[in-house]
Amino acid sequence: MASLADIRAKLQAAESNQGQQNRSSGGDNAIYPHWNIKEGDSTTVRFLPDADPNNTFFWQERNMIRLPFNGVKGEMDNKNVLVQVPCIEMWGDSCPILAEVRTWFKDSSLEEMGRKYWKKKSYLFQGFVRQNPLADDTTPANPIRRFMMSPQIFTIIKSSLMDPDMEELPTDYTNGLDFRITKTQKGGYADYTTSQWARKESALTEAEQAAVNEHGLHTLADFLPKKPGEHELKVMKEMFEASVDGRQYDAERWGAYYRPSGMMAPASSGSSEAFSTPQATPVVETATTPAVETAPTPAPTVAPAPAVETAPAPEPVAETAAAPAGGSKAEDILAMIRSRKS
Repeated sequence: MASLADIRAKLQAAESNQGQQNRSSGGDNAIYPHWNIKEGDSTTVRFLPDADPNNTFFWQERNMIRLPFNGVKGEMDNKNVLVQVPCIEMWGDSCPILAEVRTWFKDSSLEEMGRKYWKKKSYLFQGFVRQNPLADDTTPANPIRRFMMSPQIFTIIKSSLMDPDMEELPTDYTNGLDFRITKTQKGGYADYTTSQWARKESALTEAEQAAVNEHGLHTLADFLPKKPGEHELKVMKEMFEASVDGRQYDAERWGAYYRPSGMMAPASSGSSEAFSTPQATPVVETATTPAVETAPTPAPTVAPAPAVETAPAPEPVAETAAAPAGGSKAEDILAMIRSRKS
């Protein structure tokens, strides 16, 4: 298990690297929906370490790209749908979608579109829910829950770890700290900036220790999307272009790879010549965390940069994403960008 000093050293190194570059779930109830608590309420959680001894931190970063579509091809109901695909920069590789989106930020007229298709970060933790204000939430057989935290909450967690007054790891079984998530409102959106660590240390209860002994800790990386291969990257790029062009989601063509939350996999797929030999791969569906987790921000926080960058801040959106720009506008955007490349 990494020490607090190890975590601080790695966080400092990451921040240093970022500065240099800038200058140059499922339905198993395991994920605790803290975003469903009422405004003014709080929930208290206790984080646990990652089972992976090679992970210095007690969390895993998750980067996803949201692709909105104007309905589903062949369906009468043309309700807008949202599909999430993993950003391959999670694994340190170059993302073909972001490679194109990055160029949009060179043109002020394309910045809004760029933020729409920029990767969205969240952070996966595990631990116990110690104080639960959700009356309709039931604790699963394994009480070690998973937490999907927004960048707003993660910033609070991370900054506190760098505080020299914190002497013990907050995940320590004996001298750890609880974390209180408090939901308020700011500018019409959910706000979590008053969340904070407990002031007093506390040990795991006998029941919590027994749960760890019985169920064991999760390896958080197991709950990240599967790394896309060359074939999946082609599918993602085609879906991205279709989304920008204002087309509908094609379940027959893409359903075996990435699809909207709740949609069943098609009986047959890969009918197109380009994807005639589909590979077996887990489907990535819409994230459990709703969009209200993202704090409202009027403009990008940091200019795009590779790998460890802070993404340009997207405008808060509803759970069902708005439709992409109309076909003609989208075509103009793609034509403008591609002509610039050539």
